[in-house]
Amino acid sequence: MKGPEIADIEAAAERIAPYVPQSPVVEWPGAIPIRLKLENLLPTGSFKIRGAAATVLSLTEEERARGIVTPSAGNMARAAAWLAHRLGIKCTAVVPEHAPRAKTDALAEWGTEVVRVPFADWWQIMETGVVPGHDGTLVHPFADPRVMAGNGTAGLEIAATVPEVATVVVPFGGGGLSIGIAAAVKARNPRVRVLAAEVSTSAAFSAALGAGGPADSGYVASWVDGIGSPRVAPDLWQLANSLLDGSIVVELDEVAAAVRALAGTTKVVAEGAGATALAAALSGKAGNGPIVCVISGGNLDLATLRTLLDERPS
Repeated sequence: MKGPEIADIEAAAERIAPYVPQSPVVEWPGAIPIRLKLENLLPTGSFKIRGAAATVLSLTEEERARGIVTPSAGNMARAAAWLAHRLGIKCTAVVPEHAPRAKTDALAEWGTEVVRVPFADWWQIMETGVVPGHDGTLVHPFADPRVMAGNGTAGLEIAATVPEVATVVVPFGGGGLSIGIAAAVKARNPRVRVLAAEVSTSAAFSAALGAGGPADSGYVASWVDGIGSPRVAPDLWQLANSLLDGSIVVELDEVAAAVRALAGTTKVVAEGAGATALAAALSGKAGNGPIVCVISGGNLDLATLRTLLDERPS
């Protein structure tokens, strides 16, 4: 698979501008100079609106007429559903059975059909790009050059607003966000490091780095549902390995602490995936900065947030 070139990312930025505003960057008040790229404040609550818009807005009239279908744990489904509603396109979201309601409740309101399937079936769709029984145009959450180019627009914004950045820490799910951001940031300044942030229950990129290629991550579902996978897709591995400078793996309790810190210190509600980047930076393994942490989303179930704030689960 071809990765996004800077020209693709710049074109995507122009294409999505009417639907996707620039997300803010705020300072983290700590000893390490950290800034937070708040993708959770974008429409539908996550960075996924970037890749969804870059893809859907590039479709032909014939492709739009067939409708769109996305295999998504929630955030891409929300983004695709919102865009489809705005554009008058039929949308179907195929989600794993454990997808949280915070990420799916709005879909019906936007007119999207939600189909829940077992995780193994859902992951097979992610790997093959084939959704049995649906002929809509596929909007893949990460394995599409258009999606990665759209994601890369966040990197353009980082390079423009924090030109002194030394390290960017990005949550790693399928790899599309980190690949897109790395392609953009490094095109502007090749010296910038881009590190994946993963949680120990599903650290697919770290497992691949250790094995020299895609390997079983020992995936275990957890409340950190927006990142992680059983293994890195082969095409994405080649791109990630060439663009990323390593991975920082943190524990669930470190992510929980980051969620609490974000809520208490900066009044930001981040889902587990988004807080993982800050947890990685606070571990000290990302260096002394300046660091930009990508807070990738904020669609956290209120019940989970209450638990994290009150009970401090491991």
